[in-house]
Amino acid sequence: MSDEHGFSTRAIHAGQEADELTGAVVPPIYQVSTYKQDGIGGFRNGYEYSRSANPTRTALEECIAALEGGSRGFAFASGLAGQDTVARALLVPGDHVVVPNDAYGGTYRYFNKVAKPQGVEHSIADMGDVEAVRAAIRPGQTKMVWVETPTNPLLGIADIEAIAAVAHEAGAVLVVDNTFATAYLQSPLALGADIVTHSTTKYSGGHSDVVGGAVVTAKTITVPGYEDAEERIAFHQNSIGGVAGPFDSWLTLRGLKTLAIRMERHCDNAEKVVEFLEGHDGVSQVLYPGLPGHANHDVAARQMKRFGGMVSFRMRRGEDAAVKTCAAVSLWTLGESLGGVESLIEHPGRMTHASVAGTELEVPSDLIRLSVGIEDVDDLIADLREALDIHG
Repeated sequence: MSDEHGFSTRAIHAGQEADELTGAVVPPIYQVSTYKQDGIGGFRNGYEYSRSANPTRTALEECIAALEGGSRGFAFASGLAGQDTVARALLVPGDHVVVPNDAYGGTYRYFNKVAKPQGVEHSIADMGDVEAVRAAIRPGQTKMVWVETPTNPLLGIADIEAIAAVAHEAGAVLVVDNTFATAYLQSPLALGADIVTHSTTKYSGGHSDVVGGAVVTAKTITVPGYEDAEERIAFHQNSIGGVAGPFDSWLTLRGLKTLAIRMERHCDNAEKVVEFLEGHDGVSQVLYPGLPGHANHDVAARQMKRFGGMVSFRMRRGEDAAVKTCAAVSLWTLGESLGGVESLIEHPGRMTHASVAGTELEVPSDLIRLSVGIEDVDDLIADLREALDIHG
Protein backbone atom coordinates (compact mmCIF):
# COMPACT_ATOMS: atom_id res chain seq x y z
CA MET A 1 0.00 0.00 0.00
CA SER A 2 1.06 3.60 -0.64
CA ASP A 3 0.80 6.54 1.75
CA GLU A 4 -1.35 8.10 -1.00
CA HIS A 5 -4.12 5.60 -0.30
CA GLY A 6 -6.81 6.73 2.13
CA PHE A 7 -6.83 5.65 5.77
CA SER A 8 -9.63 3.09 5.52
CA THR A 9 -8.15 1.63 2.35
CA ARG A 10 -4.88 1.06 4.19
CA ALA A 11 -6.69 -0.32 7.24
CA ILE A 12 -8.47 -2.91 5.12
CA HIS A 13 -5.68 -3.84 2.72
CA ALA A 14 -2.20 -3.06 4.12
CA GLY A 15 -0.43 -6.31 4.94
CA GLN A 16 -3.54 -8.25 4.00
CA GLU A 17 -3.15 -9.73 0.54
CA ALA A 18 -5.52 -12.58 -0.33
CA ASP A 19 -4.16 -15.96 0.75
CA GLU A 20 -2.18 -17.49 -2.13
CA LEU A 21 -3.33 -21.04 -1.40
CA THR A 22 -7.09 -20.52 -1.02
CA GLY A 23 -7.82 -16.94 -2.03
CA ALA A 24 -9.15 -16.17 1.47
CA VAL A 25 -9.55 -12.41 1.72
CA VAL A 26 -8.83 -12.37 5.48
CA PRO A 27 -5.33 -13.37 6.64
CA PRO A 28 -5.46 -16.81 8.28
CA ILE A 29 -4.71 -17.34 11.96
CA TYR A 30 -1.35 -19.10 11.78
CA GLN A 31 -1.67 -20.88 15.13
CA VAL A 32 1.76 -22.41 14.83
CA SER A 33 4.98 -22.32 16.84
CA THR A 34 7.53 -23.57 14.31
CA TYR A 35 7.99 -23.89 10.53
CA LYS A 36 9.48 -26.50 8.21
CA GLN A 37 12.82 -25.34 6.83
CA ASP A 38 13.90 -25.87 3.24
CA GLY A 39 17.25 -27.25 4.31
CA ILE A 40 19.24 -26.16 7.34
CA GLY A 41 18.92 -22.40 7.68
CA GLY A 42 16.51 -22.26 4.72
CA PHE A 43 13.66 -20.30 6.27
CA ARG A 44 10.58 -20.25 4.03
CA ASN A 45 9.68 -16.58 3.51
CA GLY A 46 11.73 -15.77 6.60
CA TYR A 47 9.65 -17.78 9.07
CA GLU A 48 11.50 -19.97 11.56
CA TYR A 49 9.80 -19.72 14.96
CA SER A 50 6.74 -17.70 15.94
CA ARG A 51 8.40 -15.65 18.66
CA SER A 52 10.63 -14.22 15.93
CA ALA A 53 7.91 -13.89 13.28
CA ASN A 54 4.43 -15.17 12.55
CA PRO A 55 2.46 -14.44 9.34
CA THR A 56 -0.64 -13.23 11.21
CA ARG A 57 1.46 -10.92 13.36
CA THR A 58 3.33 -9.72 10.28
CA ALA A 59 0.03 -8.69 8.69
CA LEU A 60 -0.86 -6.64 11.78
CA GLU A 61 2.58 -5.06 11.99
CA GLU A 62 2.50 -4.03 8.34
CA CYS A 63 -1.00 -2.61 8.73
CA ILE A 64 -0.28 -0.51 11.83
CA ALA A 65 2.92 0.81 10.23
CA ALA A 66 0.95 1.85 7.15
CA LEU A 67 -1.71 3.58 9.25
CA GLU A 68 0.90 5.56 11.21
CA GLY A 69 2.95 6.37 8.10
CA GLY A 70 5.98 4.67 9.62
CA SER A 71 8.83 2.45 8.52
CA ARG A 72 8.13 -0.67 10.55
CA GLY A 73 5.55 -1.88 13.04
CA PHE A 74 5.99 -4.21 15.98
CA ALA A 75 3.12 -6.00 17.74
CA PHE A 76 3.29 -6.92 21.42
CA ALA A 77 1.33 -8.84 24.03
CA SER A 78 0.33 -5.55 25.71
CA GLY A 79 0.93 -1.84 25.43
CA LEU A 80 3.32 -1.95 28.39
CA ALA A 81 5.29 -4.80 26.79
CA GLY A 82 5.85 -2.52 23.81
CA GLN A 83 6.85 0.41 26.02
CA ASP A 84 9.26 -1.78 27.97
CA THR A 85 10.88 -3.00 24.75
CA VAL A 86 11.36 0.57 23.48
CA ALA A 87 12.93 1.63 26.78
CA ARG A 88 15.26 -1.37 26.98
CA ALA A 89 16.27 -1.01 23.35
CA LEU A 90 17.13 2.69 23.51
CA LEU A 91 18.10 3.49 27.11
CA VAL A 92 21.01 2.45 29.33
CA PRO A 93 21.77 3.08 33.01
CA GLY A 94 22.55 6.74 33.55
CA ASP A 95 20.15 7.95 30.85
CA HIS A 96 17.31 10.31 31.67
CA VAL A 97 13.72 10.46 30.41
CA VAL A 98 11.18 13.29 30.59
CA VAL A 99 7.69 11.92 31.24
CA PRO A 100 4.29 13.67 31.48
CA ASN A 101 2.93 14.96 34.76
CA ASP A 102 -0.35 13.39 33.62
CA ALA A 103 0.92 10.06 32.32
CA TYR A 104 -1.04 6.84 32.29
CA GLY A 105 -0.51 5.26 35.72
CA GLY A 106 1.04 2.11 34.25
CA THR A 107 3.56 4.14 32.26
CA TYR A 108 4.62 6.15 35.30
CA ARG A 109 4.79 2.98 37.40
CA TYR A 110 7.09 1.47 34.77
CA PHE A 111 9.53 4.38 34.78
CA ASN A 112 9.37 4.84 38.56
CA LYS A 113 9.35 1.21 39.74
CA VAL A 114 11.05 -0.72 36.93
CA ALA A 115 13.34 1.58 34.94
CA LYS A 116 14.51 3.72 37.86
CA PRO A 117 15.92 0.82 39.92
CA GLN A 118 17.77 -0.25 36.77
CA GLY A 119 19.50 3.11 36.55
CA VAL A 120 17.28 5.07 34.14
CA GLU A 121 16.27 8.36 35.74
CA HIS A 122 13.19 10.44 34.95
CA SER A 123 11.73 13.88 35.54
CA ILE A 124 8.13 15.03 35.38
CA ALA A 125 7.02 17.87 33.10
CA ASP A 126 3.78 19.47 31.98
CA MET A 127 3.73 18.41 28.33
CA GLY A 128 1.23 21.14 27.58
CA ASP A 129 3.99 23.68 28.23
CA VAL A 130 6.86 23.40 25.76
CA GLU A 131 9.14 25.52 27.94
CA ALA A 132 8.47 23.25 30.91
CA VAL A 133 9.62 20.32 28.78
CA ARG A 134 12.74 22.22 27.77
CA ALA A 135 13.48 23.03 31.42
CA ALA A 136 13.14 19.36 32.42
CA ILE A 137 15.75 18.21 29.93
CA ARG A 138 19.20 17.47 31.34
CA PRO A 139 21.78 18.37 28.69
CA GLY A 140 23.82 15.35 27.69
CA GLN A 141 21.78 12.98 29.87
CA THR A 142 18.23 13.18 28.55
CA LYS A 143 17.88 10.57 25.81
CA MET A 144 14.11 10.31 25.52
CA VAL A 145 11.04 12.50 25.86
CA TRP A 146 7.84 10.52 26.41
CA VAL A 147 4.58 12.18 25.41
CA GLU A 148 0.91 11.23 25.70
CA THR A 149 -1.52 13.41 23.85
CA PRO A 150 -4.34 13.51 24.77
CA THR A 151 -3.26 12.45 28.24
CA ASN A 152 -4.91 9.93 30.51
CA PRO A 153 -7.10 10.92 32.36
CA LEU A 154 -6.94 14.73 32.31
CA LEU A 155 -7.06 15.04 28.50
CA GLY A 156 -4.06 17.35 28.30
CA ILE A 157 -2.66 18.20 24.87
CA ALA A 158 1.01 18.37 23.91
CA ASP A 159 2.33 20.19 20.85
CA ILE A 160 4.07 17.27 19.15
CA GLU A 161 5.89 19.33 16.53
CA ALA A 162 7.25 21.84 19.05
CA ILE A 163 8.33 19.18 21.54
CA ALA A 164 9.98 17.18 18.76
CA ALA A 165 12.14 20.20 17.99
CA VAL A 166 13.08 20.61 21.66
CA ALA A 167 13.86 16.91 22.09
CA HIS A 168 15.93 16.68 18.92
CA GLU A 169 17.88 19.80 19.80
CA ALA A 170 18.89 18.03 23.01
CA GLY A 171 19.80 14.80 21.21
CA ALA A 172 16.79 12.93 22.57
CA VAL A 173 14.25 10.80 20.73
CA LEU A 174 10.56 11.65 20.99
CA VAL A 175 8.16 8.81 21.77
CA VAL A 176 4.42 9.52 21.48
CA ASP A 177 1.76 7.31 23.02
CA ASN A 178 -1.03 7.69 20.45
CA THR A 179 -3.54 5.41 22.17
CA PHE A 180 -6.23 8.01 22.91
CA ALA A 181 -6.08 9.77 19.54
CA THR A 182 -5.44 6.67 17.39
CA ALA A 183 -3.73 6.73 14.02
CA TYR A 184 -7.01 7.90 12.52
CA LEU A 185 -7.18 11.18 14.44
CA GLN A 186 -3.48 12.01 14.78
CA SER A 187 -0.20 11.31 12.98
CA PRO A 188 2.71 11.89 15.40
CA LEU A 189 5.41 10.68 13.00
CA ALA A 190 4.38 13.28 10.43
CA LEU A 191 4.77 15.91 13.16
CA GLY A 192 8.33 14.90 14.00
CA ALA A 193 8.00 12.05 16.51
CA ASP A 194 10.53 9.23 16.19
CA ILE A 195 8.44 6.41 17.66
CA VAL A 196 4.72 5.87 18.25
CA THR A 197 3.29 3.44 20.78
CA HIS A 198 -0.24 2.12 21.27
CA SER A 199 -2.18 -0.01 23.63
CA THR A 200 -4.02 -1.81 20.84
CA THR A 201 -6.29 -3.18 23.57
CA LYS A 202 -8.13 0.11 23.28
CA TYR A 203 -9.45 1.70 20.06
CA SER A 204 -7.34 -0.37 17.65
CA GLY A 205 -8.96 -3.62 18.77
CA GLY A 206 -12.09 -1.73 19.68
CA HIS A 207 -14.24 -4.55 21.04
CA SER A 208 -12.86 -5.21 24.55
CA ASP A 209 -11.87 -8.74 23.57
CA VAL A 210 -8.09 -8.57 23.14
CA VAL A 211 -5.03 -7.23 24.95
CA GLY A 212 -2.13 -5.97 22.85
CA GLY A 213 0.36 -3.25 22.05
CA ALA A 214 2.14 -1.77 19.07
CA VAL A 215 5.24 0.27 18.31
CA VAL A 216 5.92 2.04 15.02
CA THR A 217 9.22 3.66 14.05
CA ALA A 218 9.62 6.70 11.81
CA LYS A 219 10.93 6.25 8.30
CA THR A 220 13.90 8.42 9.22
CA ILE A 221 15.34 8.95 12.69
CA THR A 222 17.95 11.69 12.59
CA VAL A 223 18.85 11.86 16.29
CA PRO A 224 22.58 11.07 16.50
CA GLY A 225 23.16 7.63 17.97
CA TYR A 226 19.60 6.46 17.34
CA GLU A 227 19.57 6.08 13.58
CA ASP A 228 19.42 2.30 14.11
CA ALA A 229 16.50 2.48 16.55
CA GLU A 230 14.35 0.24 14.35
CA GLU A 231 16.94 -2.54 14.31
CA ARG A 232 17.46 -2.24 18.06
CA ILE A 233 13.73 -2.47 18.76
CA ALA A 234 13.44 -5.49 16.44
CA PHE A 235 16.32 -7.22 18.22
CA HIS A 236 14.83 -6.57 21.65
CA GLN A 237 11.33 -7.61 20.57
CA ASN A 238 12.70 -11.00 19.63
CA SER A 239 15.08 -11.25 22.59
CA ILE A 240 12.55 -10.23 25.25
CA GLY A 241 9.73 -12.12 23.55
CA GLY A 242 6.65 -10.22 24.70
CA VAL A 243 5.04 -10.60 21.29
CA ALA A 244 1.40 -10.67 20.23
CA GLY A 245 0.04 -14.15 19.64
CA PRO A 246 -1.56 -15.05 16.31
CA PHE A 247 -5.17 -14.98 17.49
CA ASP A 248 -4.67 -11.69 19.33
CA SER A 249 -3.03 -10.28 16.19
CA TRP A 250 -5.98 -11.44 14.09
CA LEU A 251 -8.52 -9.84 16.45
CA THR A 252 -6.64 -6.55 16.45
CA LEU A 253 -6.32 -6.59 12.68
CA ARG A 254 -10.06 -7.18 12.41
CA GLY A 255 -10.67 -4.20 14.69
CA LEU A 256 -8.47 -1.89 12.64
CA LYS A 257 -10.63 -2.44 9.56
CA THR A 258 -13.45 -0.44 11.14
CA LEU A 259 -11.35 2.03 13.14
CA ALA A 260 -12.23 5.04 11.00
CA ILE A 261 -16.00 4.62 11.12
CA ARG A 262 -15.92 3.75 14.82
CA MET A 263 -13.84 6.81 15.68
CA GLU A 264 -16.27 9.08 13.86
CA ARG A 265 -19.12 7.69 15.98
CA HIS A 266 -17.05 7.88 19.18
CA CYS A 267 -16.35 11.54 18.42
CA ASP A 268 -19.97 12.34 17.52
CA ASN A 269 -21.20 10.82 20.77
CA ALA A 270 -18.48 12.39 22.91
CA GLU A 271 -19.30 15.87 21.63
CA LYS A 272 -22.95 15.45 22.61
CA VAL A 273 -22.06 14.05 26.02
CA VAL A 274 -19.74 17.03 26.60
CA GLU A 275 -22.53 19.43 25.69
CA PHE A 276 -24.80 17.75 28.23
CA LEU A 277 -22.19 17.73 31.00
CA GLU A 278 -21.38 21.40 30.46
CA GLY A 279 -24.99 22.24 31.21
CA HIS A 280 -25.39 20.15 34.37
CA ASP A 281 -25.18 21.90 37.74
CA GLY A 282 -23.51 18.94 39.42
CA VAL A 283 -20.46 19.17 37.15
CA SER A 284 -17.80 21.72 38.05
CA GLN A 285 -15.47 21.19 35.07
CA VAL A 286 -15.46 19.25 31.81
CA LEU A 287 -12.11 18.20 30.37
CA TYR A 288 -12.21 17.73 26.60
CA PRO A 289 -9.78 19.01 23.94
CA GLY A 290 -12.66 20.03 21.70
CA LEU A 291 -13.82 22.73 24.10
CA PRO A 292 -12.65 26.24 23.15
CA GLY A 293 -11.77 26.83 26.79
CA HIS A 294 -9.34 23.91 26.90
CA ALA A 295 -5.81 25.20 27.60
CA ASN A 296 -4.37 23.76 24.36
CA HIS A 297 -7.51 23.60 22.23
CA ASP A 298 -5.77 25.39 19.35
CA VAL A 299 -2.95 22.83 19.35
CA ALA A 300 -5.43 19.95 19.37
CA ALA A 301 -7.36 21.53 16.50
CA ARG A 302 -4.15 21.82 14.50
CA GLN A 303 -2.77 18.32 15.01
CA MET A 304 -5.92 16.21 15.43
CA LYS A 305 -8.60 15.39 12.88
CA ARG A 306 -11.24 15.40 15.62
CA PHE A 307 -11.03 15.39 19.41
CA GLY A 308 -11.68 11.78 20.33
CA GLY A 309 -14.06 9.72 22.42
CA MET A 310 -12.56 10.24 25.89
CA VAL A 311 -14.17 12.74 28.28
CA SER A 312 -13.34 13.53 31.91
CA PHE A 313 -15.26 15.72 34.31
CA ARG A 314 -15.13 16.83 37.93
CA MET A 315 -18.01 16.70 40.39
CA ARG A 316 -18.98 19.86 42.24
CA ARG A 317 -19.78 17.90 45.42
CA GLY A 318 -16.45 16.07 45.56
CA GLU A 319 -15.17 12.52 45.74
CA ASP A 320 -18.18 10.93 47.38
CA ALA A 321 -20.48 12.27 44.67
CA ALA A 322 -18.08 11.03 41.98
CA VAL A 323 -17.95 7.52 43.43
CA LYS A 324 -21.73 7.34 43.85
CA THR A 325 -22.33 8.62 40.31
CA CYS A 326 -20.08 5.89 38.89
CA ALA A 327 -22.10 3.31 40.82
CA ALA A 328 -25.51 4.72 39.90
CA VAL A 329 -25.40 4.37 36.11
CA SER A 330 -26.87 1.31 34.44
CA LEU A 331 -26.05 1.58 30.72
CA TRP A 332 -22.48 2.78 31.26
CA THR A 333 -20.28 -0.08 32.45
CA LEU A 334 -18.13 0.53 35.52
CA GLY A 335 -14.74 -0.73 34.43
CA GLU A 336 -11.16 0.04 33.55
CA SER A 337 -9.71 0.20 30.03
CA LEU A 338 -11.29 2.24 27.24
CA GLY A 339 -11.84 2.47 23.51
CA GLY A 340 -14.38 -0.31 23.08
CA VAL A 341 -17.73 -0.06 21.36
CA GLU A 342 -19.45 -0.07 24.76
CA SER A 343 -19.34 2.99 27.03
CA LEU A 344 -17.28 2.76 30.22
CA ILE A 345 -17.21 4.92 33.33
CA GLU A 346 -14.58 4.92 36.06
CA HIS A 347 -13.16 6.77 39.04
CA PRO A 348 -9.46 7.18 38.12
CA GLY A 349 -8.29 8.00 41.64
CA ARG A 350 -9.48 4.63 42.94
CA MET A 351 -9.12 2.60 39.76
CA THR A 352 -6.73 3.14 36.82
CA HIS A 353 -4.60 5.75 38.61
CA ALA A 354 -4.56 4.35 42.13
CA SER A 355 -0.89 3.47 41.61
CA VAL A 356 0.08 7.17 41.40
CA ALA A 357 -1.71 8.23 44.59
CA GLY A 358 0.63 10.33 46.72
CA THR A 359 2.90 11.22 43.78
CA GLU A 360 3.16 14.22 41.49
CA LEU A 361 0.76 12.42 39.16
CA GLU A 362 -2.07 12.01 41.65
CA VAL A 363 -5.38 12.83 39.98
CA PRO A 364 -8.25 14.82 41.52
CA SER A 365 -10.45 12.70 43.78
CA ASP A 366 -13.62 14.23 42.29
CA LEU A 367 -12.70 13.16 38.73
CA ILE A 368 -14.76 10.79 36.57
CA ARG A 369 -13.46 9.45 33.26
CA LEU A 370 -15.73 8.36 30.43
CA SER A 371 -14.90 6.22 27.45
CA VAL A 372 -17.82 7.16 25.21
CA GLY A 373 -18.92 4.20 23.12
CA ILE A 374 -20.97 3.96 19.96
CA GLU A 375 -24.41 3.28 21.45
CA ASP A 376 -27.32 5.64 20.77
CA VAL A 377 -26.13 8.80 22.45
CA ASP A 378 -29.56 9.81 23.74
CA ASP A 379 -29.58 6.63 25.84
CA LEU A 380 -26.11 7.38 27.20
CA ILE A 381 -27.08 10.91 28.16
CA ALA A 382 -30.33 9.81 29.80
CA ASP A 383 -28.42 7.32 31.96
CA LEU A 384 -25.87 9.97 33.00
CA ARG A 385 -28.58 12.50 33.70
CA GLU A 386 -30.39 10.16 36.06
CA ALA A 387 -27.22 9.44 38.05
CA LEU A 388 -26.11 13.07 38.15
CA ASP A 389 -29.53 14.35 39.13
CA ILE A 390 -29.38 12.15 42.21
CA HIS A 391 -25.75 12.52 43.25
CA GLY A 392 -24.63 15.74 41.60
